[in-house]
Amino acid sequence: MSSVLHPAAPGQDPVNELARTSAGYRPISSHLAITPPVSVVIPAMNEAENLPHVFKTLPDWIHEVVLVDGRSADDTVAVARDLWPGLTVVRQLGKGKGDALISGFAACTGDIIVMVDADGSADGQEIVSYVSALVSGADFAKGSRFANGGGTDDMTWVRRLGNRVLCAVVNAKFGARYTDLCYGYNAFWRHCLDDISLDCTGFEIETLMNIRVVKAGLRVQEVPSHEYLRIHGVSNLRAVSDGLRVLKVILKEKRVRRDARRRPASPGVPGPRGGVS
Repeated sequence: MSSVLHPAAPGQDPVNELARTSAGYRPISSHLAITPPVSVVIPAMNEAENLPHVFKTLPDWIHEVVLVDGRSADDTVAVARDLWPGLTVVRQLGKGKGDALISGFAACTGDIIVMVDADGSADGQEIVSYVSALVSGADFAKGSRFANGGGTDDMTWVRRLGNRVLCAVVNAKFGARYTDLCYGYNAFWRHCLDDISLDCTGFEIETLMNIRVVKAGLRVQEVPSHEYLRIHGVSNLRAVSDGLRVLKVILKEKRVRRDARRRPASPGVPGPRGGVS
């Protein structure tokens, strides 16, 4: 089972404790010093109008920004290059948000990877909270709009209901304790990719990641996050069809888990890590 970490008790300072054991930390806020380089992955398709708002909120201490361009017909790439010198651009060969993120993760060189949407709905300043959760001991920092301190301006009642139901199913089936499921603002140590091997193409990738970090026994901490309205353009998310894709992923992952339990272990071969029935 994954563990959900909680903030340090008053008087404890896990980041400064870590800093005392390692040289070269660069302070990035009054409460956080960090040495691991941070990569931000932004999947984008025809988001030229939104990117100025996205990049304006990104902290200047970020190691690199990886923009995954889904064959945009507008000036998405040119605008992004002007906004962030040294930008890494990945030309997406496949289709879908999942495919874009997987391509972006592969191009990252930082020890920490942060996923940020390109529609202006995420506040880049929240990255400090995500990174703080990771250097304090979490493997995966999961954004939540419904944790205490989070919120959303951009969910219809249908999406809110669907997210709540699907989240409850994941919690019941996999032993998680999530308050939010289908949210794309997350951060994790890059080595976590070795444990969760991503293999889906659409919006369901967020759910797949949330399930596989639990199955891998990784330490998860939810980070309160506020989702703002998309600034320009129309989302490619389709509540019903994408909700069904999410449900399909949940059922598939549960079936794989059940099949793994039924298979007899071969001599000398360790069983699956961190399983929860």
